[in-house]
Amino acid sequence: MGVVLKQSIQNTVVTYLGFFFGAINTLFLYTKILPDKYYGLVTFILASGAILMPLMAFGVHNTMIKFYSNHQETEKDGFFTLMLLVPLLGVVPVALVGLIWYNPIGDWVSQVNPMVKDYLWYVFFVGLAMGYFEVFYSWTKVHLKSVFGNFMKEVFARVGVSLLLVLFYFDVISLDMFFKCLVGLYLLRTLIIKMYAFSLRMPKFSFKFPNYTKEILSYSFLIILGGSASLVLLEIDKVMLNQFISIENVAYYGVSVYIATVIIVPSRAMHQITYPLTAELLNTKNEAGLDTLYKKTSLTLFIASGILFVLIILNLNDLYLMLPENYRNGFTIVFLIGLAKVMDSLLGNINSILYNSKYYKTVLVFGVCLAALTILLNFLLIPKLGMEGAAWASFVSIFIFNLVKLVFVKLKFGILPFTSATFKVFSTLVLLIVLFDFVQFQFHPLINIGLKSILVSVMYLGILYRFNISEDVSGILSKWLKKIPRSE
Repeated sequence: MGVVLKQSIQNTVVTYLGFFFGAINTLFLYTKILPDKYYGLVTFILASGAILMPLMAFGVHNTMIKFYSNHQETEKDGFFTLMLLVPLLGVVPVALVGLIWYNPIGDWVSQVNPMVKDYLWYVFFVGLAMGYFEVFYSWTKVHLKSVFGNFMKEVFARVGVSLLLVLFYFDVISLDMFFKCLVGLYLLRTLIIKMYAFSLRMPKFSFKFPNYTKEILSYSFLIILGGSASLVLLEIDKVMLNQFISIENVAYYGVSVYIATVIIVPSRAMHQITYPLTAELLNTKNEAGLDTLYKKTSLTLFIASGILFVLIILNLNDLYLMLPENYRNGFTIVFLIGLAKVMDSLLGNINSILYNSKYYKTVLVFGVCLAALTILLNFLLIPKLGMEGAAWASFVSIFIFNLVKLVFVKLKFGILPFTSATFKVFSTLVLLIVLFDFVQFQFHPLINIGLKSILVSVMYLGILYRFNISEDVSGILSKWLKKIPRSE
């Protein structure tokens, strides 16, 4: 088994494991152990830190991967030294702004929730830890050792949070110590990945930087814009909710968003495999292969994300029965964010196509414009609709962004991801919702969820197999069913 395929499979397993622990934390431990307003504060700190991350890393996590192979062995020490120093171009200004204008910034972000002001430095250190973590994680990727880094990213912090919540529950640590340890956990994660990265290649500091350092810095700056735009689309709603409504609502909103975010797990897993394949097809100008991969990834991800969306919507009431009452009013949020994630998946490997093509600068501009639109929509809709306003802002922004990308790829590459199978899957998903929406069992919510999920999944897979909607899915099912003959 090739190293890329082997690590892709391992990374897929790690990603699912991370989401499993994330679900335990988000749905049960946080909601049952931490007071609502402090859970909202955790959500605010982590979301704000994530938005700061591209600036703190200064785009180095992408720049290192793009330019590493351009260097001879004797030049790599200078390149690595540059990669370690460049993030300071983001870290130092942010730190100075925080030191000089801490009180004005604190007063502004804490107008509705005064407690936030005391935790602004936590946002800085979390963002710093996230930024340099990505730098060292990229260091491991260029040495083709990505699994441990993915484990640290997806699993380590979530397991650590679980332990901290248990310690707080048993009064081993105080609430204030919980927040300090939370920040310490992200810093520890960065330290561990640094030690691992340096074990792969210990850097020898050399200030003989590459001849095209200007090009490297220019690319890094563009990646900051692109990365910031992407994270604004994902996280700004949680941050802006703090500006208009009480902070416990950030917790309620965060739980609903996490439930919907499970839909993108297949997409994240497949991205590990399709990104290098797409790059190769573009580099070799294999237009037919690119079109085929575009359609296949779209259909496969739509099949996977679509059924996850249906299962979530059909089981949401039972799931809410297992959560505290304050967390049970997010159906609209889950529906809108979930639908947005399905749309993301429906476009298959479109991001890989765009970011590996010569048009990546144009796409970055699109992203920045859409990030600005997202902020504007949140500013307009949250005061009127509260949490649902944030969900609508995210949904509209993601819909427009995806539509722009879809049209752009059609115009530049002449390809679309949709086939007749796409509409067959859509019809099947609608049929399942209609048939099972009124099916209610009278058992424990967990048993109800299990029973309904099994029935829906069996019917879904049966339809896919019977009508051979996807050759890939049918091939896998045929192996499982020992190739039972299927009428054409």
